[in-house]
Amino acid sequence: MAQPTAPRTQNTDLAGLIIAVACGLSITAAALFLGVVPFIRALSGSRDFVVYWATGHQLLRHLDPYDPRMMGLLEHAAGFTGHGSYYMRNPPWSLPLTLPLGFLSAGVAALPWSFLMLVLAMLSVRALWTMLGRPGNYVQWLGYAFPPALQCVVMGQTSLLLLIGLVFFLRWHRSQPFWAGASLWFCTLKPHLFLPWGVALLLWIVVARAWRVVGGAVAAMAASCLVTEAIDPHAWSQYLHWARTSGISHEFIPCLSIAFRNFVHPTVEWLAFVPAMLACLWALVYFWPRRHTWDWMTHGNLLILVSILVAPYCWFYDQCLAMPALLAAAAGCRSRKVLALLAIIYLAVVIQPYVFTVDLASRLYLWPAPAWLIWYLLARRSAQRSAPVVPAPASAVS
Repeated sequence: MAQPTAPRTQNTDLAGLIIAVACGLSITAAALFLGVVPFIRALSGSRDFVVYWATGHQLLRHLDPYDPRMMGLLEHAAGFTGHGSYYMRNPPWSLPLTLPLGFLSAGVAALPWSFLMLVLAMLSVRALWTMLGRPGNYVQWLGYAFPPALQCVVMGQTSLLLLIGLVFFLRWHRSQPFWAGASLWFCTLKPHLFLPWGVALLLWIVVARAWRVVGGAVAAMAASCLVTEAIDPHAWSQYLHWARTSGISHEFIPCLSIAFRNFVHPTVEWLAFVPAMLACLWALVYFWPRRHTWDWMTHGNLLILVSILVAPYCWFYDQCLAMPALLAAAAGCRSRKVLALLAIIYLAVVIQPYVFTVDLASRLYLWPAPAWLIWYLLARRSAQRSAPVVPAPASAVS
């Protein structure tokens, strides 16, 4: 048997080394940040967790979670050093998630909240790894080290709830459609991230007659709205007032839709929705020819990456939703060079804030969303090229 040539061995080892370094650095950076946060008040107050804690504090005392004065006082007392005050931007039915935090001080509540986010990230990776047929361990590590997911853990962001909802839907939509539909409730915490994907979902439900998915989604939504009504009967009017007066539509967010709006006409707010509207039309065209053979783990991956790319409002940590698509592509990819390229993207994202001293609102965070999509397409193309050709059966001899 011929032995592999030396150059190929070196390339394989180099690719493995790049993957190991990228995963190790990504995990280490997140672990170090979480390790020092309890001891540096300014870092602790800069995390999004403070907003959720202050919201829970207000709800527990039956006060307005959108009161600028009280929210500002609570957030600054917890270490927030910015100007003004911040609020939960999720829809009102997400408010019950924060209520338990109100029973604890900000410092005490931070640890279990961060631990919950870490568990959600690890559970998502493990579930995806199982669904993909338990491929090589590098797939698991690329999941555990996925920078947007670790950024969610660091910031205490709720985007990991969306990820676990998406993963549960992918896992249960055939075997337990009611619970798959109920898991979609988590995706409604930031519905703007799922617009083209949601178009395909609605069409799939009709074509596949997946009414039990609808039943689960409706039941979960109704339950959350009832709980919201019980803890804050004025939540809807308070939220609408905040939405009208907050001015967040003028805030710069490093996503392509906002960049497009600012390039064309910064004051025309609806321009930020143009990429998403066009992508929704594309989703319809993409779904319809595949409607009878639709597979969410195959066809849905491209949709979620496009949804992230064109979302009218998307932060870097929201891109944790790209994990299922990237891990699926990594599991099917036979090119170590292509996998190493994904690891290089990891390295660039992790190192970027330290090299350029930028925060998450920097324009330098415009590139990761298209990078995930481009890498996914490259990995899929590589997998198709390396797929074995099945010979046609020999014709019978007459």
